[in-house]
Amino acid sequence: MWWMMGEADGHYCSKKTDDICGALCSQETGRFSSFSRLCCALRGVDMKTYIFLLVIVPTCVLAGYIHGQKISYFLRPLWESPPKPFHDIPHYHHENASMETLCKLHGWGVRDYPRRVYDAVLFSNELDILAVRWRELYPYITQFVLLESNSTFTGLPKPLVFAAHRDEFDFIESRLTYGALGGRFVKGMNPFYEEAYQRVALDQLLRIAGITDDDLLLMSDVDEIPSRHTINLLRWCDEVPKILHLRLKNYLYSFEFPVDNKSWRASVHRYETGKTRYAHYRQSDEILADAGWHCSFCFRRISEFVFKMKAYSHSDRVRFRRFLNPERVQRVICKGGDLFDMLPEEYTFKDIIGKMGPIPHSFSAVHLPSYLLENADKYRFLLPGNCIRESE
Repeated sequence: MWWMMGEADGHYCSKKTDDICGALCSQETGRFSSFSRLCCALRGVDMKTYIFLLVIVPTCVLAGYIHGQKISYFLRPLWESPPKPFHDIPHYHHENASMETLCKLHGWGVRDYPRRVYDAVLFSNELDILAVRWRELYPYITQFVLLESNSTFTGLPKPLVFAAHRDEFDFIESRLTYGALGGRFVKGMNPFYEEAYQRVALDQLLRIAGITDDDLLLMSDVDEIPSRHTINLLRWCDEVPKILHLRLKNYLYSFEFPVDNKSWRASVHRYETGKTRYAHYRQSDEILADAGWHCSFCFRRISEFVFKMKAYSHSDRVRFRRFLNPERVQRVICKGGDLFDMLPEEYTFKDIIGKMGPIPHSFSAVHLPSYLLENADKYRFLLPGNCIRESE
């Protein structure tokens, strides 16, 4: 019929329609445009599916990119079991108790004379916390051993900070063995390899310092500070474990933010030639309770926070440049939040959820290193109520 036909074999339907894709797909021609092919591919897809593909899926991808690390840490209990528990040794101390009494309470004998004690650390830039550490330990340390490098664990060049400020530590000069190590600056190398390399060099420096069998060797980071009475106990008591970890109270940014009492990496060793190696991982099941303090990221200046975030072995946690913004760093410190916007590193959902959110403020400055309190004006940034840091 002429009224049902268009010109030149065209197609015509008198029924009005807005289905453009339907019209295009019904044409038997190979000359489809890109838009035509897309229309045909999506023909029959309802609005809910469009929303899912164009809104929900991209949102999930973006959320995974931004919060993927959080998701991984939250699900950690599903793929990683807690480590074997330590055997906790109760810690007895009172300033008026005799050493014989204290050793006996721990199940140990008392020596006729104390052991020599070596304190060995790898140093980066923690001048303030190093001063607090060495002043706390000074009465009982035979030799202070410090190694620093002109390279960070991540391969960044750095100045020899301690060498430039060595005169500030003249009180231990006669008991100091210092070493400087040239960095390897290998681009893209795992930072833990560089850290291990420096710890091996520290073994050599200890031998230069004169350590011998049965001397006590303290292995810990600069910010892991054993209490002086703990070291005095271990140097006087006989039959102490050959390797003893120290349980320290965990603090973040200052002693205003107590996290928990689960710090365990610090350890004391009865040195054995050819066998003892400087390390920072678990080496025994024995741990002494309440043995000191671990004050992580306890810096005076914002620039020191930024430097450590880029320099230490976990620098991969800096996922966005905005994490290094000085104003953001200052806000996080005063809030007691996490500089890397991470969830707590725990092994049970109960512990993860229990530690989520900012760390509660503490206003107690009891049982802290004595030198810190004796020089409160100088180190006020480490005490409760003083979260503002120097900008330069």
